[in-house]
Amino acid sequence: MVSFTAADDLAGAEFVGADLHGARFRESDLRGVRVRGADLTGADLDGIIDGLRIYGVEVAPLVAAELDRRHPERAALRARDADSMRAGWAGLEAMWASTVERVAAMPPGTVDVSIDGEWSFAQTLRHLVFATDVWVGAAILGRPDAFHQIGVPFSGWREQAAGVVDLHAAPSYPEVLGVRAERVGMVRDVLATLTDERLGERRETPVFVRVPHVTVGQCLGIIMNEEWHHHRYAVRDLEAIEADGS
Repeated sequence: MVSFTAADDLAGAEFVGADLHGARFRESDLRGVRVRGADLTGADLDGIIDGLRIYGVEVAPLVAAELDRRHPERAALRARDADSMRAGWAGLEAMWASTVERVAAMPPGTVDVSIDGEWSFAQTLRHLVFATDVWVGAAILGRPDAFHQIGVPFSGWREQAAGVVDLHAAPSYPEVLGVRAERVGMVRDVLATLTDERLGERRETPVFVRVPHVTVGQCLGIIMNEEWHHHRYAVRDLEAIEADGS
């Protein structure tokens, strides 16, 4: 298999009669890609699809409507006032609690299984610890010791975040659950006293975040997006593990 990395600039490349079956694109910039006369049978797309059109029909609104139908807790992603955010977070907590119970009933070692090179269930929880530390602990609360060492940053921040987390940490699953529960409680506490007026307050972000200033509302919106989307990824992989049966 030929691999292309960020160092390989394929912008504007043209593929004619190319055999790309089974190819995988991870964290790739596909903005403005044009596909004509291709066989997309069995293709699986996951990413930012705003403006994506198939046969001239914009796909994103259709997908969003279907996801809303299947997952009422997605209302949290549209919360714009304090009461809606509190209700949305409660829904996200319940969603995750059910999945954690599901994992507890699966075979030992399930939490450490990686599907197609993606984060395992335990690593996903550790990433949410990191995300909460960035946007709530550091940004909203301004805690100088906001970061827990077991947090897992996303790949684009690994080098920059090396100074605040242990990239080689190997915590036990019970430890991961404990830290994760603390972070969930921290968000709940922030939301408990949140007012609509506070949503517009500006906050500074950690030095490795590209946007230096954000509002409290934006920080909470990011966290809710992280929670919902990473739950979706986690459930997708749990279903693959169950289907494999091994």
